[in-house]
This record gives sequence, structure tokens and C-alpha cells, in this order.
Amino acid sequence: MDELYGLHVRFRANSGLAVELERLLLEAAAGAGDAPDCRLYVVGRSPEESDLVWVLEVWGSREAHDASLNDPDARALIQRVMPLLAERPQVTQLRPAGGKGL
Repeated sequence: MDELYGLHVRFRANSGLAVELERLLLEAAAGAGDAPDCRLYVVGRSPEESDLVWVLEVWGSREAHDASLNDPDARALIQRVMPLLAERPQVTQLRPAGGKGL
């Protein structure tokens, strides 16, 4: 069995575009719900910094995550997200061990 693969991603939106960024990332979450290897996809906003949006993802394997990025709908959504960003997303890879929801 593959080891679970996780990502914690910090997105900084251009000023005033965090609500739109959050909406698109929630759209991504809805699409990830159709992927059988997506275990968790959570989108949230920072209460301290209004331009920050966070995503926590857990996948059955890194390969499943990487394959999801080749989906035409996912690629189109990424293209819609990029102009909203003030900087490159900061990504931390995780090795989830378990817990509630997993």
C-alpha cells in the first residue's frame, strides 16, 4: 500500500482578490471530491491576513496527486487561479499519519 501524501499550501492573493481565490479553490475541492484517491481537501482563510488562503490536501499517494494535476479541468482551473496570486504559492509536503477524517 502507498504511503499517504499531503500538502499544506499557502496562497497569497493580490489585494482584494482573496474571496475570488477562495471560490476557485473551493471549486477545485469539489472537483477533487470526484477523485477516489483524494482523502481530504480543505480550503480556509487566514483570520489575521485577509489576502491569505490555505489549502490542506491528503491523497492516497503522491502519484495520485500528481496525476490529478494532468486532468484538463484541473489544468484549466489552475490557469484561472494564477492571475489572482501576488506570489508563488508556498507548499509544504506532508506525510500524514492518520487522524480524524482520514
